[in-house]
Amino acid sequence: MKILVTGSAGFIGFHTTQSLLKQGHHVVGIDNLNDYYAVSLKHARLKHLLQFCEKNECVKNYLFIELNIANKAAMTRLFEDHQFDRVIHLAAQAGVRYSIENPDAYIESNLVGFANILECCRQQHTAHLLYASSSSVYGMNSNTPFTTDDQVDFPISLYAATKKSNELLAHSYSHLYKIPSTGLRFFTVYGPWGRPDMAYFSFTKKILNNQPIDIFNHGKMQRDFTYIADIVEGIVRVMDHIPLPQKSNITTSDAPYKIYNIGNNQPVTLERFINAIEQAIGKKAVRNNLPMQAGDVPITYADITELMKDIDFKPDTLIEDGIQKFVDWYMKNYKS
Repeated sequence: MKILVTGSAGFIGFHTTQSLLKQGHHVVGIDNLNDYYAVSLKHARLKHLLQFCEKNECVKNYLFIELNIANKAAMTRLFEDHQFDRVIHLAAQAGVRYSIENPDAYIESNLVGFANILECCRQQHTAHLLYASSSSVYGMNSNTPFTTDDQVDFPISLYAATKKSNELLAHSYSHLYKIPSTGLRFFTVYGPWGRPDMAYFSFTKKILNNQPIDIFNHGKMQRDFTYIADIVEGIVRVMDHIPLPQKSNITTSDAPYKIYNIGNNQPVTLERFINAIEQAIGKKAVRNNLPMQAGDVPITYADITELMKDIDFKPDTLIEDGIQKFVDWYMKNYKS
């Protein structure tokens, strides 16, 4: 198939692109290569993809285009030039804390950009749109584990609000124009080639450099950490599970629309998470305990019943194993 992957130079987009190429698909990857974090890492991912293609003789199967999804004219031309069988939308302005001080970036990318994706899919009658949502939509939800039937009307960060808005926009397009769309609520993704602004990345760097690490909520927070390979496996499996129009017990809409949680279904305390990094590095952290920060939530916990039922998949990478793989990659690429 010919597949569009937006955010192809990003963390999840990079791994997803490589997985699709391994399977023999033709992939067009786009990314605006912004400087939210080191652009050099994004270029390194693109270089690695090119080397992978050369090694596996699939250079003709991958085309990368530097493009901003908020540019409607450019997006329209892209869809006119390529008849995509699937669209996997992973491009977004990421980061909960960054959204507090830089709201405009989220409006442009996560709202305007996503609206452009939807409109292009409508014009080209795309067979299936997958898009990245986030566990952040659950906000301060007190029911655990989080299910896709839970009310998510009270986001506590702008980032979460934009992700919830994506789900609402996708449903309206699915209902009005019968575009099959699937939203994937990712839960704290980590692993090699990850984002430097994520805690596991910055903790590793600081521990190695004998710098203190900031531990919010005094280490009592819990996160449903999900290893990148499990996330990608979920994406690839869901890609061919096209939602059919169906009514449910909470709506009479017959839109071809679905939402899934993709998480490890096993919350990990921040303390265990830090211990896993210390163990992988072989060095203790200098800790700076702090109170909860604005925009943070005390726990994330994915109910993946629907995911298991529909595509027979359950993420299961232990935090110790996943962190070890990340630290091995980091030591190889960053320590010098």
